[in-house]
Amino acid sequence: MRRRWVRLQGTFWFVPAVLGVVAVVLAQLLVALDRWLLDRGIGIGGSLLYHVGASGSRDILGAIGGSMLGVAATSFSITISVLATASSTYGPRLVRNFMADRGNQVVLGIFGATFLYALMVLRSIRSLDSDGDVFIPDIAVNVAVLLAVLDVGVLVYFIHHIAQSIQVATLSSRVRDELSAAVDELYPTEPPADAASDSEVTLPDHVDTVRAPRSGVVVDVDEDAALSSAVDADAVVVLLCRPGEHVIEGDAIAESRRWSGSASASHLREIESAVEIGDERTPQHDIEFAVEQLAEMAVRALSSGTNDPYTARNALDDLSVGMATLVGRPPPCGARTDDAGTVRIVLRRVPVVDLIDHALGAVRIYAMASPMVVAAGIRMAERLGAAATATASIDRVRYHLDLLDEACRREMTDPAGRASCLDQIDRARERLPTVAVSGSPSGTVES
Repeated sequence: MRRRWVRLQGTFWFVPAVLGVVAVVLAQLLVALDRWLLDRGIGIGGSLLYHVGASGSRDILGAIGGSMLGVAATSFSITISVLATASSTYGPRLVRNFMADRGNQVVLGIFGATFLYALMVLRSIRSLDSDGDVFIPDIAVNVAVLLAVLDVGVLVYFIHHIAQSIQVATLSSRVRDELSAAVDELYPTEPPADAASDSEVTLPDHVDTVRAPRSGVVVDVDEDAALSSAVDADAVVVLLCRPGEHVIEGDAIAESRRWSGSASASHLREIESAVEIGDERTPQHDIEFAVEQLAEMAVRALSSGTNDPYTARNALDDLSVGMATLVGRPPPCGARTDDAGTVRIVLRRVPVVDLIDHALGAVRIYAMASPMVVAAGIRMAERLGAAATATASIDRVRYHLDLLDEACRREMTDPAGRASCLDQIDRARERLPTVAVSGSPSGTVES
């Protein structure tokens, strides 16, 4: 539920919708307050409020509502234009960042809320010419004027914000923060209390397969719900998919294994509902997607149409921030147990070495024409090697340094850049630890 709430807050329409409801409620409350004061003969006079009569109030509210609707439409057009520019320049994956940007959501929400507020207050005004009953909600009208003044400041902020959000540094840092948040959640510094190794699991023989109810991308896996269902059914749930993988309808996404008898239909439905399938990937629980976003920024910046090695260098530097934290964390648990210590769920995790491949492989494949970007990739490899706590990660970094060495000698045409990169690779090799940190897991790398 918490994860769905977080994704709901990231949608483009949620905050404007909430602000619109707040505006309608506020308008009704202030109009009711005006009527309550009028019925009791309580007047708020002096210089505290402006009293402009029924006609003047209608004119003010009509001007505010009409202008705010026009400003909202213009702001929305600007946002769409920025989305198109970012999508074509930095990749369609980053469109989600603009849509989830809280500043854009609040600005459009405030403009729309002001229009709704003015409309709701306008309909409450009664004059003697209409039905013989005079009612002018002075407090509500004055609040509308204050909202209009606020909207002017919001418009200035929006112009500044949208200009800043399209800058490369802003885009890169936002994706970097998403990667760091994903690392903190999926690869915590301390494993959960019920963590276990999947290599120690003895699986029951009787298998019931859970299949995907629809085609799409695995957005999230509710491990807690699957664990609870496995405990209740006295079974071991084996997850066959992980967030970010594409499945088609009927693919096996999980298995329920029992020592005797078949699993109940309700248990299988609970496992099926624990695997959320959607239409697009998100970085919240898909660590590969978070890494690929920054890698794609670097790759697109190196394309012939863009040819911006400085953006590629910045993207790789930001990628190294999250990756250095990742390789320094303990490996994720492959299974979880119940309170008695019995393994109840076997998980699928992304191996850290695969993420290193994503990060450093892009440098070797796409960046050989730019020594500056290759140097940034080598610098990232050096940082990963220094931060790594597992022998497998250190070996994989050394493996990619060897591949970069070979690619530089074969493909880099700039003699000075080639010599500089080769020297940097040699220094990075020398600084790599020979063994992992004491107590960390070890592993080998197949080349």
